[in-house]
Order: sequence, then structure tokens, then C-alpha cells
Amino acid sequence: MNYLYLYAAIAVVVMAFYIRRQKRANTSTVAELQESIASGLNEPPSLHPVADPTLCMGSGACVKACPENALGVVNGKAVLINAAHCIGHGACMAACPVEAIKLVFGTEKRGIDIPQISPGFETNVPGIFIAGELGGMGLIRKAAEQGRQAIESIRKKTGGQADFDVVIVGCGPAGLSAGLSSIQHKLRYKIIEQEDSLGGAVYHYPRQKIAMTAPVELAIIGKVKFGEVSKEVLLEFWLGVVKKTGLQIGFRERMEAIERADGGFVVRTDRGSYTARNVLLSMGRRGTPRKLDVPGEESAKVAYRLIDPEQYKGQAVLVVGGGDSALEAAIAISEQEDTDVILSYRSEAFSRVKQKNRILLEQQEKNGRIRVMLKSKVEMIHEKQVEIHYNGESQKYPNDAVIVCAGGLLPTPLLQKIGIQFATKFGTA
Repeated sequence: MNYLYLYAAIAVVVMAFYIRRQKRANTSTVAELQESIASGLNEPPSLHPVADPTLCMGSGACVKACPENALGVVNGKAVLINAAHCIGHGACMAACPVEAIKLVFGTEKRGIDIPQISPGFETNVPGIFIAGELGGMGLIRKAAEQGRQAIESIRKKTGGQADFDVVIVGCGPAGLSAGLSSIQHKLRYKIIEQEDSLGGAVYHYPRQKIAMTAPVELAIIGKVKFGEVSKEVLLEFWLGVVKKTGLQIGFRERMEAIERADGGFVVRTDRGSYTARNVLLSMGRRGTPRKLDVPGEESAKVAYRLIDPEQYKGQAVLVVGGGDSALEAAIAISEQEDTDVILSYRSEAFSRVKQKNRILLEQQEKNGRIRVMLKSKVEMIHEKQVEIHYNGESQKYPNDAVIVCAGGLLPTPLLQKIGIQFATKFGTA
């Protein structure tokens, strides 16, 4: 009987400890959610998870699986607490043990336009196909499958005098898979990618984060049984596939327009133009990075997202922008050894940024790790310098790298100009 009392006492202590820990965690998560709302960062930019409260058991598996730390558990239920950071890859949905999460577009207050596509991934404009995130699928496995199936449809519509049977825009999972299928079916293809790296959104995941949680079928390669795999391993795999198959990708080439032509289309880019019988759009929904449009911006030292702060050790770096991504990039780089960081923003104050980022920025500025230039404008980028207009005059500063965090230009207007029809989603799949 004494043992029963002992076990009961231990159980009570353990339960009390658990409840107290859960309360602390809940308080912290609620505070983070409230900060996100106060900062205007509670609206998801694209595909995002929603947990069914009647199914969610609050296990926290989705929270652990999220690379962006966008999810939290509030009062025992999963909630999107950092909506602006969510990129909709769906790792949370795959991790949920009770299938309580679904991926949706938009919210009740804010709709998201999604292009209308057929089961064969063709839009209402014959010959224009969409696969992957742009069409509503951020999951790597399903995006790759869509790319493969889109080519199955396209191969029935080839031939003619065009330069290519298909021009593929974007080399994320959907575009890469489509390219492999094009090789398999001996199609004349061209892949263009506006950035200098493959992998799409995966390339911009945080280091060592899970990038895929389910097997995927690829043309030529076959079934790839990764299960859970880190971003680095997946990107290394894709690079190996490109090398093995000879897949041709045109990097740093941005699509600017698609125009109808006899029997197909003309795809215009910042490097030239190509005629194609079909066009497969497999780029992301975040669109083309907004550029500064200044001389020297085409330099290889200019990037539009921070991937790895450590690569900037010992360098003079200019970060441009006034949102959380700009502040976080400047702070992360300033923490590296022997860096000289300038943060340039055109307005007189930062807005819509997290309070903790403001505090960290002020600390780094006070410690001399970051020089903040409000009401400034970048005028020219040189090989070893940048020219910035600040305090009424233009000055040159030593520079090894420039990171522009100025948001993106969504592709919706371009697609509407072609004639592609959209449906507005308000929190639905």
C-alpha cells in the first residue's frame, strides 16, 4: 500500500511539473503570436497550414517539423504564430500524427489568387501549363509529380517550327522533374531560372532543416526513397542528378513576358527570346525579387536572400531593406567575425518588423557592429565599393557583398496579361 502512495506522489509531482512547463510554453507562444499580430506579420503570404481544432491533440510534432518556426501550440492546439515566415512546404502536415493539418491559400479576410488548371495541368490558355507552388502545391513530392505529369500532357502537343517543344520557367522540384521527363521523352526543352541556384524555395530553407518527408518518382532516375532529408542532402542529390543526366539549366535568366505566336508562344527574358510550342510555369509564388535598378546590380556579389551568414566572415556587406528579412540578415552577418555591415533603408523608420529584431538591431548598432542608414538610397554598385546617397550627399563605402531584401513582384499580373484565369481562395485548398 505504501508503494501505491509513493507511485501516486511521483505521478502527481511529474504531472505538476508537466503542467507548469506547458503553461510557461503556452505563455511564451501566446506572447510571440501577439507580437506577430501587433507587427502586422500575421498574414501568410501563400500556401500555409491550418489545424482542425477538433482533431489536433497538441503533440507539437508539427512545431518541431517546421523549418521556419512558424507554428506553435496555444492552449493545446497548433496555431500559425509567425505567418509571414511560412513558405508552405508542408513538413508540418506530414509530421502530424492525427492528420489534423491541411494546407490552404488565403484567409477569411485576405484572399489569394490561384490559377485555374485542368487535371493535365494546362491553364485555360492552351499550351500554357502550371505545376508546383504557383499552382497551389508547395509539397516537394507532389510538385515533382506535377512537373512529370505536365510533361506527359505536353508531349502530346509537340512538333512545329518553334525553337523548343517546351520552355520551363523555374527549376524548383516541379521544374527539375519536368526537365528530366523532357529528356526521357526526347523533347526539345529549355529551363530558365532567375536565380543562380536550383531547388527553388528549398534552396532558401535554413541550414540542416528537413526538406522532404516522402519518396518521389523522377523520370530517368526512378523512385527516390529519401524519407526525411535535410536541405543540404537534397540539394546535393539534385546537383548529382543534373550532372548525371546532363540536364541543361539557364541560370540568372528572368522571364519578362510571354506572347502568343503562330502555333505557340514567344518567351522573352532579360537575355533574349525563344519560341516554344508550350510553356510550363514552375516558379514559386513569391515572384521575382524586387531590384534596386542601379548600375552594377548585375554583379555576382549581389544576392536577394541571405542563405548562410558564415560565408560573409571578414567582409564588408551592404544589406538593403526595412523588413524583418533585412534586419535579420544584417544582424546575422554582424555576428560573424570581422564583418563590416551597413543597413540601408529608404524610409525614415522601420515599420512592420518584430520588436525583438528592433532591439537586436539597436544593440548591434550601439556596439558598432552595424551602421544603420535611414532615408538612404543606393546609387551604384562597384566591384569593391558601393555608392550611397545619405545625409544629402553621395559617398562611397568599401564593399564585398550586397544583399537586397526588398520583397518580390508577384507573377499574377504577367499571367493575367497572357489571359490565364484565376480563382480567389479564402482559406481553402
